[in-house]
Amino acid sequence: MKVTKILIISLLAVVLSITACNDEFLEVLPTGQLAEAQLQSRAGLDGALIGSYSILLGRGGFYDDASSWFWGSVRGGDAYKGSDAGDQSIVNEVYTYQPQSTNGEIFSIYANQYEGIARANATLKLVSETGEQVSVAEKTRVTAEARFLRAHYYHHLKKMFNNTPYVDETWNGIDPVPNNQDLYPFIEADLQFAFDNLPEQQINVGRANKWAAAAYLGKVYLYQGKYQQAKSMFDQAINNGVNAAGVKYELQPNYADLWRTSNDNGPETVFASQAAANTGSINNANPAHVLNFMQGGPGGCCGFNQPSFDLVNSFRTDASGLPILDNSYNDPGKALADDNLLASEAAFVPDQGNIDPRLDHSVGRRGIPYLDWGNHPGRVWIRDYTNGGPYSPKKFVYAQNQAGSETDGSSWTPGYTSINYKIIRFADVLLMAAEAEVELGNLEAARAYVNRVRERAANSALLKEDGNPAANYVVNLYSSPWSDANTARAAVRMERKIELSGEGHRMFDLVRWGIAAPELNRYIEHNNSKLVASPFSGASFQSGVDEFLPIPQQEIDLQGPNVLSQNPGY
Repeated sequence: MKVTKILIISLLAVVLSITACNDEFLEVLPTGQLAEAQLQSRAGLDGALIGSYSILLGRGGFYDDASSWFWGSVRGGDAYKGSDAGDQSIVNEVYTYQPQSTNGEIFSIYANQYEGIARANATLKLVSETGEQVSVAEKTRVTAEARFLRAHYYHHLKKMFNNTPYVDETWNGIDPVPNNQDLYPFIEADLQFAFDNLPEQQINVGRANKWAAAAYLGKVYLYQGKYQQAKSMFDQAINNGVNAAGVKYELQPNYADLWRTSNDNGPETVFASQAAANTGSINNANPAHVLNFMQGGPGGCCGFNQPSFDLVNSFRTDASGLPILDNSYNDPGKALADDNLLASEAAFVPDQGNIDPRLDHSVGRRGIPYLDWGNHPGRVWIRDYTNGGPYSPKKFVYAQNQAGSETDGSSWTPGYTSINYKIIRFADVLLMAAEAEVELGNLEAARAYVNRVRERAANSALLKEDGNPAANYVVNLYSSPWSDANTARAAVRMERKIELSGEGHRMFDLVRWGIAAPELNRYIEHNNSKLVASPFSGASFQSGVDEFLPIPQQEIDLQGPNVLSQNPGY
């Protein structure tokens, strides 16, 4: 592979620029550079490592952070791009399953992952060059954290692009590296090393620890269908795992509290990107959802990431308080009442049927309290009903009483917040473990894990100020034993959809389950019947093509098609 801009970063050019000159006059350190001796210290190694962590927040654009709200949730049917058709139109082709290999946002997310990889590799190279001034224990910790991060960035690439070029700290920056190797063995090796060598408790709560590595390795096994290995890692994480602060993994008692900064790095956090507001730079805040606030409501801009009709209807529960598993939740009589196309002053009664309370912790809908901002007013908070429907995102939105403390006021919008994004949280681990148990035939173990998640949901009902229920919340546990694997599988998959909605998982779940084409084509058909100006008109999800994004054409042009192969169908 030729030296390209996605693999060469300022960390290498600035931090690792070393001069070799014996003339004492020339031994004065250049401005903005560090000498080798300064870097080969505990502080130097940690500084290089933090540079790799920082890429979790994204540095290239609106869609590059670890949350995957666009790549995982919008493309997976949790939400529409939203706003209006002309705003950020560069991504319209991507989320309607018609991406071009020349799309700039596809290149940006690709490049951002390699930025993180390059920084991790630079850290690992620095460790190998550091002498006795740093202890073996410190070198091992830094190495394990860097390899954990490298595994994360490669897994992000694997989910989105399938196989991409693999480079580690030994690459000379010159030799061609094709994308004809499976990335998974390298990802597994890095995570296994991290699991074997990371401490249970860390020096800072935002760092990866042993149990984050266990959960992530289990996830990687699960993605490959290695269910027994996945179960082994999940069992250890569930039974023995603690977060980086040493707190035993557990579900946050109230579902809504997961998105308040007071609970960042709490018992449900397995691994999260770290954000801070009002530090003097918005680069320390969370840019993940900066576009995803209401036009005219909290944040003042920009109306993206609007929850879909399909997602909202998925929260319907039956007379027993259980989810509807056959996709009939979109049918007349089951679909939730909505205020689509209604003016805010027009009469509207929120749906009175049975729903899971997680809906109103995840989605803003008219007539229902929107955090502490009052009832959602409907259309006046929606930029274009015809393009994105009537709903607003609710997770990752700051509370009114936290404006100024959870938000950074130094930029064009208060949408830069200090709310962390949980890359893996404990409910996710429980549901991945349930999935592995189903595939291994352990249906009752799977039911126990799902019920553990549902029990928290049942205790998280949203209330009006007067103490009366804001809606008819009915959610119960699966009381009957699971004896049919297909039913159990459908229950686990639905639980992931509603528990983790809007958190960047849905597209990747559908792809690994092998059901993306039927699910997303059903979704497209429903959208075309609901959205007046449906962006999905004429769109379809093509099996064998749309599961992965195209390799950026810029890279193929630069390195040659004999080095980089394009994904099928592009």
